[in-house]
Amino acid sequence: MCVEATQCWQQITMAECTTFDSLLEMGFDRNRAEKAVAHTGNQGIESAMDWLMEHENDPDIDEPYVPPAGDTLGTTEEQQSQSPTEPSESTEFAEQEGDPKNPMSEEERKDQVKRLEELMKIRQEERRERERKEEIEREKQRRKQGQELLHVKQKLQDDEMKKLADHRRREKMEDKLAKQRVKEKIARDREERARKFGGGSSSTGLSSPPSEAPLQCPPENQEASPPKKDYDDCRIQVRLLDGSTLSTVFKAQEPLAAVRVYVQMNGANGQDFNLITPYPRRVYTDLDMEKPLCELGLVPSAVLVVTKK
Repeated sequence: MCVEATQCWQQITMAECTTFDSLLEMGFDRNRAEKAVAHTGNQGIESAMDWLMEHENDPDIDEPYVPPAGDTLGTTEEQQSQSPTEPSESTEFAEQEGDPKNPMSEEERKDQVKRLEELMKIRQEERRERERKEEIEREKQRRKQGQELLHVKQKLQDDEMKKLADHRRREKMEDKLAKQRVKEKIARDREERARKFGGGSSSTGLSSPPSEAPLQCPPENQEASPPKKDYDDCRIQVRLLDGSTLSTVFKAQEPLAAVRVYVQMNGANGQDFNLITPYPRRVYTDLDMEKPLCELGLVPSAVLVVTKK
């Protein structure tokens, strides 16, 4: 039985040598060939080639192969425990490669190397095709993420515009209510003056008609005069950091913050900045941002300059 186990071991060693020699003849480095045979458990030349192609980019692929401690002993015991009547996979591979007693001729060896090179080309082409598909999939994922990011950015801009539009609507409503209150106050003042004038007419009936007209005219003139001085719109021209300009029209009652938001969305490029008027020079603070443009003296038109903080 010991003789048969020894013969089996010699056949396995010859199979390993055949695979190893074939890899060397195909141009593989000695260290790589040794690692391929060892790590595949001598499952054949195809398995060794598959392992080499999968691990060709390993940082330690060209380092000498160091077998693990106790591996030789364990392999010998395992091989001795096999039944001599049951041939192992390595023995079958050795028989496929050729009888060690009758080595292959030079022509047979060349045919085998040629077949293995063709097999290696096929495996390399399969790997390139797999890598190409993976690259296409990664590109799809990258584009999908880019579209999602663009969608989120667009949604944020839409939300900001909605907030600004709501703010403007509230300001218009407040401005309308304020004008309504002014009109009501003017009407009450007119009625009060009319009552005072009516009380004085009882003592001087003849002088009352001439005096009634002068007293009633000032309220009418006062009511008609504000539209000449009050402007509903305000044209703002903004000079940016790069020298370019922006120009648009705002409502006179809109706060300065609306101008700042407009600059941020159209030319600030994410930079923090201040708004100033050159003549007379004035730097607008955070408190000024809540004040309407008419109160800041920017009506009917003004030029603002963007400066870095």
